[in-house]
Amino acid sequence: MKATLKSLRETKANPAVSIFVKTHREHPENEKDPIALKNQLKVAEERLIKEYDKRTATTILDKIHAEIKELNHNYNLDTLAVFASTDDVQIVRMPIDTVERVVISDRFATRDLVRDMASAVHYYTVVLTRDKARLIEASNDRVVVEMDKDSNSQNHMESIPFPIENNSLYTTGDGGSDRSADNENSYLKEFFNRVDKSVQELWGEHKMPLVIVGDARNISYYQDVCDRPDNIIATVSNLTELEEGNAQHIIDGVQEAVEKYRTSLHEAALSEIDKARGAQMLRTDLQEVYRAAYQGAGETLYVRRGYMQPAKIDETAQTLIMADDTATEGVTDDAIGEIIEHVIHNGGKAVFMPKDIMGEDQPIALVTRY
Repeated sequence: MKATLKSLRETKANPAVSIFVKTHREHPENEKDPIALKNQLKVAEERLIKEYDKRTATTILDKIHAEIKELNHNYNLDTLAVFASTDDVQIVRMPIDTVERVVISDRFATRDLVRDMASAVHYYTVVLTRDKARLIEASNDRVVVEMDKDSNSQNHMESIPFPIENNSLYTTGDGGSDRSADNENSYLKEFFNRVDKSVQELWGEHKMPLVIVGDARNISYYQDVCDRPDNIIATVSNLTELEEGNAQHIIDGVQEAVEKYRTSLHEAALSEIDKARGAQMLRTDLQEVYRAAYQGAGETLYVRRGYMQPAKIDETAQTLIMADDTATEGVTDDAIGEIIEHVIHNGGKAVFMPKDIMGEDQPIALVTRY
């Protein structure tokens, strides 16, 4: 998702069409989704025909309709976004809520999406039993996808794709008769080692932290064989229905652990801010924050959750002047969103802080690389 948003942000087009539709994960609610998409496409069509020449409008609309022709709404999440130009169309399903709208500009409308994605804890949940391993990708308290044999991200894996069955237990030795505790433990560790190879291959593409779910023994064995144990942010050993239970049921069950991880990030953030201040690598003035972010000097941006600031931005001069009236020409209603995009685009990260930690007196702080 981050790579997709980065690519979209870098795209300049005239026009760049962004369409956002609220969608549903479950049947029968998702039966409404094709109609909602059709309604927003109608809005886009009317605007394109009115604001652009017929050839441009027709080219973009034909590309959109060709792309959505085979769209399966059974795989919808909470938002369906269509990004279209005369050259390309991308359809993105996202686990976030959005306002249904059509935006036509010279850039795709990714700012709100970048903010929402940056504020989320995005992670893999590895679900372990003695017979099976599952992998669920989640964002905060929402399932993004449970990996299966048809998942695109597993199409070219060298390791075993998820879900992974333990076919080795009791199949070696004397006709499968050696069922001692020591041998079972050995087989389980070997199974979890194979599971971890698959986890690490997928981790190499997306760098997401891990939540491990299982009974205490299986979690311990997995930790023993895991190639990157530092990536494990939490373990949960009190959940049921691990093999066949609904993915959302499992994600619901790990939320206390995820929230503890989020709290640990906030505590670590305060320490990093103090350290950067001592090294004179901290920017808190909004103009200085913007300039450093624009120049690619931002390592980590700390933002009070919900903080927005209207401002007039001049990229050429690299200046940001705060404003009160968002209706004034040239004023963007969310300059903080612009700063977040610059930091992430240049390889930094954004951390959103609770209001009781970052208050009105310091709603934003940027730790710089130099």
